[in-house]
Amino acid sequence: MTARIGVVTFPGSLDDADALRAVELCGLQPVPLWHANDSIDDVDAVILPGGFSYGDYLRCGAIARFSPIMADIIKRADRGLPLLGICNGFQVLCEADLLPGALIRNTTQTFVCRDQKLRVETNDTVWTAGCAPGDVITIVLKNGEGNYQADRETIARIEGEDQVVFRYVDGNPNGSINDIAGITNDRGNVVGLMPHPEHNVDELTGPSTDGRKVFSSIERFLTARVG
Repeated sequence: MTARIGVVTFPGSLDDADALRAVELCGLQPVPLWHANDSIDDVDAVILPGGFSYGDYLRCGAIARFSPIMADIIKRADRGLPLLGICNGFQVLCEADLLPGALIRNTTQTFVCRDQKLRVETNDTVWTAGCAPGDVITIVLKNGEGNYQADRETIARIEGEDQVVFRYVDGNPNGSINDIAGITNDRGNVVGLMPHPEHNVDELTGPSTDGRKVFSSIERFLTARVG
């Protein structure tokens, strides 16, 4: 059976359609999920896509965190549901306390849009299981508030417990502490990252198809779990 990957649409989401298309191109079954639903039904994993949910009012992701569907997502993530937050989705995960820290304004005070090299720091997550630590991949980055920050104790903990998943290489685009581009929870089922793997799955839209590694990783995990 093909794994069902739900993609949530919030008011202001921009990359939900791209995420759904990426899921399909990578051989998985895309399932649109609406923010006002009370349940995510029978999906095997969930993606919170990029964009500007609720217009980024208050703080990025602060209102989306209270969408009706998030109650079920939070409950199931705590039980092990694979959950990926991309860009604005990463911000929502931090606001929902599913991941530590916060994303603040880029130190450049400008919106950054570029192809970004990342180093995979760990494959001990459901979204990087198909990668090798040290792999360098190229993924599209586009954000104005992608500067990951946390208190000193939190940074020491996530660094010491191998919870940094991706790190910027060849330049830090937004001022994130320790060049952090993505992190995971202690269980490895929840991952947030600022760059957009869904934009790097098709050779026609280049410059790489490295985003496929994220989607093939979740397929590998879900297939192994079912088997």
